[in-house]
Amino acid sequence: MINRILKRAESGNPLSDEELLELFRINRPEEFADLMDTAFNIMRDHRDRVKLTSTVHITNICQVTPRCRYCGFAAGTSKNGYYTPFFKTDDEILEAVRIIEESGIPRVSCSGAHGFNGEHAVKAAEIVKENTSLELLINVGADLTLSSTRKLADYGTDTVCCNLETINNDLFNLIKPGERLEDRIRVCESVCDSGIELSSGLLIGLGESYADRIRHLRFLDEFESLGEIPIMGFNPYSGTPMENHPPCPLDEQMKTIAITRILYPDIRITVATPTIGPENARFSLMAGADNLATVIPDGYPHDVKGVGSPRYGNLNDVLMVIQEMGLKPQLNFAPEAEGVAIL
Repeated sequence: MINRILKRAESGNPLSDEELLELFRINRPEEFADLMDTAFNIMRDHRDRVKLTSTVHITNICQVTPRCRYCGFAAGTSKNGYYTPFFKTDDEILEAVRIIEESGIPRVSCSGAHGFNGEHAVKAAEIVKENTSLELLINVGADLTLSSTRKLADYGTDTVCCNLETINNDLFNLIKPGERLEDRIRVCESVCDSGIELSSGLLIGLGESYADRIRHLRFLDEFESLGEIPIMGFNPYSGTPMENHPPCPLDEQMKTIAITRILYPDIRITVATPTIGPENARFSLMAGADNLATVIPDGYPHDVKGVGSPRYGNLNDVLMVIQEMGLKPQLNFAPEAEGVAIL
């Protein structure tokens, strides 16, 4: 049955929820390998480069109360995360994005905590777009207002990310008691209305069912400007209420990436190197992902703590993985001219 479903998927035939559920239930090694091969082939048919996205964390001073139960990003939540409050100055943001641009990474994510009505994101967009040629993703969750979203559009922001994380409302309320799912959906809708590309994805391993994941993936198709789906596996931060919750198994992340690729052949699928684990970046590519995020170049001027894990992917290490897999990265310079050996 799995072989028949995968052949239908590779031929571009739409799959039913029941067929997707069968793929999620795969547990035989040979069927798992076939699922990975199918997703990888679909990705290769639609992409000739792996995109890389670096990051600048604007602030960890978050006004969400009570705090998200897994968060190690906000000030005071985890000593393994960003425990000390910070708010990057304009000059600090500019220094970081110029080093990212010089490294050849084509894209930067500027992300920050809630409590600023998106104005911190607007300032970051102004700095990036007026001083670099970088593609820009803004990620401040549901902090955006209609006014700040319009300003982001005016500055030429390429993508706005607002992850729903789960559309199981009971689970959302349990893990994010200070937020409302409908607020995040509203931001996604306003991003689409503004004409900006939307990025919105899943945080898996929280206790959701396979049916929840399928329903979530189907729901994302309702957003007209959807161009990117991040798939994030839960990793516990010490000191948080969910510090003893088990991390999402790697095979579950890979299956979810692969099934997302089957459902969305043309969509950018993003995996942040902290949530998959920098040493496991190759497995996200094997499963059909085509954008690796939280990629940090040598010489980056600020401390970086990955969202979901304090680790991150070093640019040189990520380039080596891409090369070893016979893939090519999207860089903003000719690798040979910069001494980077890319096959």
